[in-house]
Amino acid sequence: MSTTPSPLPDSRTDRLGSRGWALLLVLSGAIFLEGIDVSMMGVALPSIRAELGMSTSSLQWVVSAYVLAYGGFVLLGGRAADLLGRRRMFLLWLTVFLLFSGLGGLATEGWVLIVSRFVTGIAAAFMTPAGLSIITTTFPEGPRRTKALLVYAGIAAGGFSLGMVTGGLLTSIDWRWVFFAPVIMAAVLLAAAVRTVPRDAAPERTAGGFDVAGALSLTGGMLLLVYTVVMAPEVAAPSTALTLVAGLALLAVFVMVERRTATPLLRLGLLRSPTLVRANVGAMMLVGSFVGFQFVAVLYLQELRGWSETETGLALMVLGLDAILAPTLTPRLVARFGNGRVVVVGLVLAAVAYTLFLRLGADWSYAAMLPTFLTLTVAFALAYGPLTIAATDGVATEEQGLASGVLTTSFQFGSALGLAVVTAVLVGNSDGTAGLDDFRTALLVPLAAAVVGAVVTASGRRRAPSPDGPTTTEPHAVVDAL
Repeated sequence: MSTTPSPLPDSRTDRLGSRGWALLLVLSGAIFLEGIDVSMMGVALPSIRAELGMSTSSLQWVVSAYVLAYGGFVLLGGRAADLLGRRRMFLLWLTVFLLFSGLGGLATEGWVLIVSRFVTGIAAAFMTPAGLSIITTTFPEGPRRTKALLVYAGIAAGGFSLGMVTGGLLTSIDWRWVFFAPVIMAAVLLAAAVRTVPRDAAPERTAGGFDVAGALSLTGGMLLLVYTVVMAPEVAAPSTALTLVAGLALLAVFVMVERRTATPLLRLGLLRSPTLVRANVGAMMLVGSFVGFQFVAVLYLQELRGWSETETGLALMVLGLDAILAPTLTPRLVARFGNGRVVVVGLVLAAVAYTLFLRLGADWSYAAMLPTFLTLTVAFALAYGPLTIAATDGVATEEQGLASGVLTTSFQFGSALGLAVVTAVLVGNSDGTAGLDDFRTALLVPLAAAVVGAVVTASGRRRAPSPDGPTTTEPHAVVDAL
């Protein structure tokens, strides 16, 4: 027996059919929900801090708790979908997502909000791989699956783009609607999913089980490392050293668990691939720098400039143009210049964008900010997709899911770490209220991350071997590879 549902029949290989579209829209709605939930939060943070009285260091945990839980449990989530059934995991964790998003909206204390975000991140970690695997097992390999995955990815990008605007509009009413709106959407998706998601066949029995120890040690280690960075400006050096050592110790435990368990979350041999390692470092630097920059930009616009939540959301909306550029411009550039070159150019453009924003002033017009936003959206469009390709290129078919999970973990941990470092810089250089010089100093963090990402990914460029030996007469003899 297998957990794979029967592929949806259709007489034309490129048609999804009415049943296929209904299923795809429900699953895409879930990833849209996950994207909009994350991006809405960034615009709402200043309002949350004002009402709940949270400090800058505690405020960043509203985002970090989610992404760390997501990144720490996504590998376990994929295995759970395989062993326990994709439909069951999707419906169960969509329900958990709904309940704890609602709890966040009802929170009257900062710690309640942070806990709700952590559990919501766990829910996303189980729900998302289940939904994606339903697509790849329901639509047969070929034009239909390709079309379904393109629709899925496009709607995911749209969720992130619309979230910043939607978050601004909802926060202008009340920040709690940033949590209640996903509850309504999740309820609609849950009702539709019960009717449209196909039932799994009984899962076959396999040796081993779940690597819970691996998931807990990985997540705990990442949490402690981020906590160390955030709290470093506020606590004594011995306390910082203690949490740092504890975090590294948990990661060492994770490595030992993965070496000894029969069903590891991560086969450590996979990390021997230089291409995969460079791609994941690049992914951490790209997303970490972007999330850190967004945090600084939102605080600058709302707390220093006094812009409203709606104005901030509309100002940052241009960053969502990557949803258009990524599927249209990037594939052509990759085909013309190679995957590696496009990644490096994207990260270099990100560094240029952050450099432009270092000139920010107390009375900057939107026109002065626009070059940074436009450059950054092009940078993200160029680097994000090709990094995803590089992280799975050359990986065996049976480990494609694992490689994708490692990349997701890198994206989420990079987000949390980038945000943590920016927060630590802001807290360490201000007396409670960040000023213009504090924001400029904090902007050096995403700039440094983008530079590191560009250097690491550029180090993988090599000359492609030719069947007839190397030649310098071919204009594209040099193939960029991460």
